[in-house]
Amino acid sequence: MADERVTALGYEFACLDDAILAQSEIKKIDYLKEHLDQGDAHTVKAIYDKAIDEKFFKTPVGIGFLTEMREYLIGTLDYSEDEVRAIPLYLFYDTTAANKKAVEKPVKKKERVGLLFISAVLNIALLIGVIVMFWIATHTDHPNILNYEAAITNRYAAWDQELNEREAAVREAERELDLKLEEISTDQGE
Repeated sequence: MADERVTALGYEFACLDDAILAQSEIKKIDYLKEHLDQGDAHTVKAIYDKAIDEKFFKTPVGIGFLTEMREYLIGTLDYSEDEVRAIPLYLFYDTTAANKKAVEKPVKKKERVGLLFISAVLNIALLIGVIVMFWIATHTDHPNILNYEAAITNRYAAWDQELNEREAAVREAERELDLKLEEISTDQGE
């Protein structure tokens, strides 16, 4: 795409969007000049203040109109310099000043070494903590993510063994009872 420059009111803009913005500001300026009663000092000052507050004008075209209004307020309508607000500009014209604010100061070598040492100490402490947690997890009797299957299997095996022992004891008791009942019935039968 070719670098097209567009002009508006004698200003050459680097991009089409800025030129379109300037054209819209020209329409605003024409409307204000047509409908503004320049003899009413309060109305002219109110419109000037509102244009600054609402940031109606951003391009050099609009800033030029604000400059004309300011000069008219001071020169013709007898306002003092202190009574008429200055026109704010929202751009950096010296790019070195903008770049100085954007560039961070470089970190000194001592600061880097200190940060590196603190980082190494924290990493070692965290590694020791993880190792201790794994040791505790593997050497505990309580079920955890590492030994839950073995713990549950052992618990069920212990219950199964206990039930088998009780069942054997009950069967032994039943046999003894059956034997006693047979003895009693044979003793009564005699």
